[in-house]
Amino acid sequence: MYRYPTTDDLGIAIPRTLRPERFRRGFDHALRGGQLDRSEYFRLSFRIGFRTGKLFLREERRRRGILDLP
Repeated sequence: MYRYPTTDDLGIAIPRTLRPERFRRGFDHALRGGQLDRSEYFRLSFRIGFRTGKLFLREERRRRGILDLP
């Protein structure tokens, strides 16, 4: 079974102004292909974690040579 990397595995530093658990949930949600479709997903810590996860996926795809078509 595939295991998604965590922020700790990747060495991502979570800013002290954000809630670490909510940030990690947002990051994990992005890695699993989730969408921002609930009100609790719009909290700052979750959104920043989600954005970080999306940027990580984009960079990982680029590194592997996978194209993102429009």
